Amino acid sequence: MSTVDVKTVGTRTLQSSNVNARTPNARTIDPRAAAGNDARAVHTRLRLTRRGRLTLTTLAATPLVIVAITVALSGGMAEAAAPSTASGTTLHTELVSFRYVTVDAGQTLWDIAQAIAPAADPRDVIIDIVSLNQLQGDSVQPGQRLALPAGY
Repeated sequence: MSTVDVKTVGTRTLQSSNVNARTPNARTIDPRAAAGNDARAVHTRLRLTRRGRLTLTTLAATPLVIVAITVALSGGMAEAAAPSTASGTTLHTELVSFRYVTVDAGQTLWDIAQAIAPAADPRDVIIDIVSLNQLQGDSVQPGQRLALPAGY
């Protein structure tokens, strides 16, 4: 006669048995099977080593890195063609040369605007100068070199 004691501790099943000579193999009894449930699958947790986590991360990140490099090198979805208008005709660009002026001590953008375009409104000329030279404000420093709009 054999007696088998089964204890479940956490996720492990412990077994202590007294087996007589007639029982050649002692088997572990799943407590769910003993309770009448036929589900005998044992759920184990996947354990990854540091090397396994590094390999899995590398495999997951590689396609993302390749896509990022491809997009960066190709310039996104931009085409390297000549710009065209809505009607399909190609716009031709011309090289434009600018006149330059060096700001003197005590000189303002208003003075420069009046000097280069006496017939035009100085406010419009100042806006064009600020826009063309990408100035942060309307103040200039002595010795600063400014490009002047071609229309004046």
